[in-house]
Amino acid sequence: MVSPGATAAVQASRGGAKKPGRSVTGTRPWIAAAFLLPALLLLGALVVYPIGYSVWRSLFDTSGNGFVGLGNYAEMFSDDRIRTALKNNVIWVVVAPTVSTTLGLIFAVLTERVRWGTAFKLVVFMPMAISMLAAGIIFRLVYEQDPERGVANAVWVGVHDTFAAPAPYPGANPRPDADLRPSGGGSFTTKTAVGTGSAVGLPLVAVQPDDVQDAQRAKPATPRPGQITGTAWLDFTRGGGGTPGKIDKHEKALAGLKVEAVRDGKVVASATTAADGTYTLPASAEGAHLRLPAANFAEAYNGIDWLGPALVTPSIIGSYVWMWAGFAMVLIAAGLASVPRELLEAARVDGANEWQVFRRVTVPLLAPVLVVVLVTLMINVLKIFDLVYIIAPGASQDEANVLALQLYQSAFGPNAELGIGSAIAVFLLLLVSPVLIVNIRRLRKERQR
Repeated sequence: MVSPGATAAVQASRGGAKKPGRSVTGTRPWIAAAFLLPALLLLGALVVYPIGYSVWRSLFDTSGNGFVGLGNYAEMFSDDRIRTALKNNVIWVVVAPTVSTTLGLIFAVLTERVRWGTAFKLVVFMPMAISMLAAGIIFRLVYEQDPERGVANAVWVGVHDTFAAPAPYPGANPRPDADLRPSGGGSFTTKTAVGTGSAVGLPLVAVQPDDVQDAQRAKPATPRPGQITGTAWLDFTRGGGGTPGKIDKHEKALAGLKVEAVRDGKVVASATTAADGTYTLPASAEGAHLRLPAANFAEAYNGIDWLGPALVTPSIIGSYVWMWAGFAMVLIAAGLASVPRELLEAARVDGANEWQVFRRVTVPLLAPVLVVVLVTLMINVLKIFDLVYIIAPGASQDEANVLALQLYQSAFGPNAELGIGSAIAVFLLLLVSPVLIVNIRRLRKERQR
């Protein structure tokens, strides 16, 4: 039988003694340095030198010959464009990572128990395979103002028109010699009052061909005692000819046009033109003026100006969330898979509902993963450039400006100011550094556990 002392001596002789000139890992320091040297040289050439040169260059003027000290930094904060870029960066850092992480958490939790969860995750994660350049081009088309081209406005206009009928004849107006005059707000009113037993024609022009493509031929109205009748029609004959103010052969009726009888500023009667363009008003319209409301001629609703000055930044953030919510979902789903199910079941047994389990058990257990995702996305959005440069049109680029884009414009634009550009680069590095330090410290703590 071997004594404990002998066993300890054997173990000490095997593991305790070190050969001289070797590191803890058993490798000579100069060998380790030889293997690390290429990486260190590459790191110095691509990271350390550019950082050092940017700091040095930020202290000189545009030519690089005049030393200005911190003058470029002072000028940087006095420039309206850079202040706008800084404000937008704050919005990006607060909104984009938070929304992406929240959506990733929701997707990961909701798809955990469904059979098609893997397929859903694949679809949500798929935008990560697309480059920022391609995503920017896609969303530049999505946000097009024209509903015929932009998907966002096509959907929005479809929903709007479902609840608010579009004007039947946008842009139409009466002939200059017709008995109709503009009456404010886009409406038209007859110059003379109407009487019962009369037929009042309402000739219009400038009607879009598509609006009357399937319209019937206009029918002259028949005067009726005790009523006011008339016809609204497109007073235009293809190829020319015809008599202005008279319903000629083949001229189209304007159906669905609202006609109001107005007396002393009040509507006393109204009617809508039939398929043949005719309308009929009761005797109460006697002595009133006929008015065609502006709702008949309002321009078609074209949706929202997504890339206008007011919405350009939220719209671009939306495209970023579309790309990175899948990234957040995958990381959170991986963390969720490691959560002990016993804790969740114990909470349910104690009477907690699903919301309470999610809020008080699942989210606290996922806190380390959520911090990783949030910090990673914060670092990412501080450097955002591609999406803003591609999606924002020239008219709105100043309102969507961010620091990385301003750095590019200052350093490589038509009026290049390398001193200002270098100062922005250094300032951007200072903004990213605290987040990086926090992330490194958190990783070290995780390793020590």
